[in-house]
Amino acid sequence: MKVLAIAAAFALSATAALADPVEGMWKTEVDDGAYAHVAIAPCGEKLCGTIARTFNAGGEYASPNLGKPIVWDMEPKGEGSYGNGKIWQPSSGKIYRSKMALSGDTLKVSGCVGPICKGQTWSRAN
Repeated sequence: MKVLAIAAAFALSATAALADPVEGMWKTEVDDGAYAHVAIAPCGEKLCGTIARTFNAGGEYASPNLGKPIVWDMEPKGEGSYGNGKIWQPSSGKIYRSKMALSGDTLKVSGCVGPICKGQTWSRAN
């Protein structure tokens, strides 16, 4: 039994060591009076983000966007760079071609639709 516990602990620590540094919970900037916590996790070989919590001036609230994907198909490019993904802006309903750049506990997220580009700087929430 002790051997199984040690093996399980080793497997969990090995998985954590292999985790991409961008995985985890991120706080978006305020957009249209609200912001979200986005959980970024693997989705196959790529990375995806889902709206996990939503907040407005009154605090946390149950947005209809909870659980919806906001980032998908993001490919790790190395050295904190991610690209070829998509991002959805809930306030406009638009989907942008997207890329991300990780630097410590800051994630710069940007996206473009045609010539129109937008960006935000997200901060690590966990």
